[in-house]
Amino acid sequence: MTTHFHPLQATAAPPEQFNDPFDYEPHPLCAMAARQVSIYINKVEAWQTDLTAGKMLGVLVCRRADGQLGFLAAYSGLLAGRNDWDYFVPPVFDAQQPDGHFKTTERAISAINAEVRMLTEQAATLLPGEKERLLALKRQRKLMSEELQLWLFRQYRVLNARGEVKDLVDIWRDFHSSEKLRAKFPLPPGGTGDCCAPKLLQYAYRQHLRPLCIAEFWQGASPKGEIRHHGQFYPACRGKCKPVLTWMLQGLEVEGTGEAGASGGSETTGANGTAETSGTAGYCGGEWPPVVYRESSFLVINKPAGMLSVPGRTGQPSVESLLRLRYPGTEGPMMVHRLDMETSGLMVVALTPEAYHALQRQFLARTVKKRYVALLKPSPSGMLLLSSNPRGRISLPLRPDPLDRPRQVVDPAGGKEAVTLYEVLSTEGPYPRLALTPLTGRTHQLRMHCAYSEGLDSPILGDALYGQKADRLYLHAEYLAFSHPLTGEPLAFNAPAPF
Repeated sequence: MTTHFHPLQATAAPPEQFNDPFDYEPHPLCAMAARQVSIYINKVEAWQTDLTAGKMLGVLVCRRADGQLGFLAAYSGLLAGRNDWDYFVPPVFDAQQPDGHFKTTERAISAINAEVRMLTEQAATLLPGEKERLLALKRQRKLMSEELQLWLFRQYRVLNARGEVKDLVDIWRDFHSSEKLRAKFPLPPGGTGDCCAPKLLQYAYRQHLRPLCIAEFWQGASPKGEIRHHGQFYPACRGKCKPVLTWMLQGLEVEGTGEAGASGGSETTGANGTAETSGTAGYCGGEWPPVVYRESSFLVINKPAGMLSVPGRTGQPSVESLLRLRYPGTEGPMMVHRLDMETSGLMVVALTPEAYHALQRQFLARTVKKRYVALLKPSPSGMLLLSSNPRGRISLPLRPDPLDRPRQVVDPAGGKEAVTLYEVLSTEGPYPRLALTPLTGRTHQLRMHCAYSEGLDSPILGDALYGQKADRLYLHAEYLAFSHPLTGEPLAFNAPAPF
């Protein structure tokens, strides 16, 4: 009998294939299991501080050998300082034993830290022998920390669906197979293996349960600088979990091409640092990007939602690939700027090297004028803000989340300046209509500034990263103004939003 297996009364047929944990809509059975977990955790007083502050939880619907349908539950990291609560599956490896090697060595490193701090505070009066002692302690601390981290990663011996085992060091090495990637990612980030999905799959394999579908959801407040909504489902993080789950799902038939993350989207980075991702709502071919204006040196197109700006890893048609087919004689780079795949609207494309460089200089100098139209899905506080401040300026510095690309975070210390002007155009109906004017060009700037609690606290309708999916992302680049790349003549173009 599996003590962490919770029976589930099916109201829907289980999926035929395991879902891609990096790109999914939660199966009804996962949604039902998540509701049961939410009800249960709200009854345990000891957990409420951590849960209110914010915690990722996960469920794995699976079947026992006797045919019983049920689910497993997990939380990321620790909950109220523990990783061994009865309701949830155990960790892949328990490093929290007080007398275990990890905690014993951790205490020894902490003692060295205390002595280093004391000697550092007295640096101005240290004798030569004491200075040598300080340097030796720092070297010892560094060596002990590195050895302990490597030891810990070796203890995470992770199963896949075939019953094969690898530790995290080998998983990381094999996933980042080239020498360049191995140099960039020599070891996993701290906390790898302690997210929900690895815990759930490891326990299912150990107990000979058949995994059917998985989902992770957020409980409580959003972390500082990030956007997480209480009760909303999220894909597994890519920085820590992509290599691990790629290994763990081997032997399972996964939606898409049978590989973990196969349909999870691709990411490319633009000349201005703009990342775009391909998701499930891809461009379905057969449609050329409509040309709004054309001269021999450049053209302006109205990009459809769901079309990549430049080729990605999926091989989908993109603005660039289609235009190179239509204008085969074009030399040099074409794409001066980009729009996210899900965003529609105006783009200028160069047809000559001279035009490309002239236009690029304008973008770098921030003399190009852009305006977007968006529909928002407001929170109560967001609606109040828009009602009391129908126009304003948002300044929230942004940087990528290295462990969960392409998501962005607000970081006042390490982020790059990002400024947006907004104006409410209409509040009729359930979704306010806004004009958004970016004064900078950061990745996901408009999406973050709308969704973040210190911005408009209202994600753009259909924003799967920072809000919730819909039939499309309701963001459209309606206005574009720049100087003619050869004559300097001012040009402006409009394309009304299709929503």
